[in-house]
Amino acid sequence: MGKQGSFLKRFTDIIISILILLFSLPLILIAVIAIKLDSKGPVFFIHERTGLGGKPFRMIKFRGMIDNALAYGPVLTQENDPRITRVGKILRRSSFDEVPQFFNVLLGDMSIIGPRPEMTSITATYNDYQRKVFDFKPGITGISQVNGRQRLSPDERTEMEINYYSKENFFDDLKIILKTIKVVISNEGNI
Repeated sequence: MGKQGSFLKRFTDIIISILILLFSLPLILIAVIAIKLDSKGPVFFIHERTGLGGKPFRMIKFRGMIDNALAYGPVLTQENDPRITRVGKILRRSSFDEVPQFFNVLLGDMSIIGPRPEMTSITATYNDYQRKVFDFKPGITGISQVNGRQRLSPDERTEMEINYYSKENFFDDLKIILKTIKVVISNEGNI
């Protein structure tokens, strides 16, 4: 939390990530077992996303769809997507499928708060203005994730993110953390 690239932001990212991973360890183990019992395939979904400086990185999530789901449907998740597993519905509804991204934060690929980590196939089509979003490390949550989530178009999302992250500060990030809790509980804007 705090200004992009600052010591304070990196320090809070590391401390919060460690604490969340430690406290959620029992739920992580339950999720791993449930995913393996519910459907065939790996526990984690690892997908290439665009990060800081436009460099690709491998983002980690709990797998919430059938194995090899991209071969059976659209790249983007649709409302009432039949590829989502029973456990996947619970993981997505609770946003618990995002918890493995705290490992991405520890690795330095992501921050807790930052622009939505978008798929490289989408960011390849960004214009020069939209590419300014690569000046900021992507986040698990952020301004677009608490103000529309998946219901925003890429244009709306990048506009919102560029405006916010160029002026971000610790206290505004704290507001995003609090709003994230509300959005997760209400499932607002989620598909």
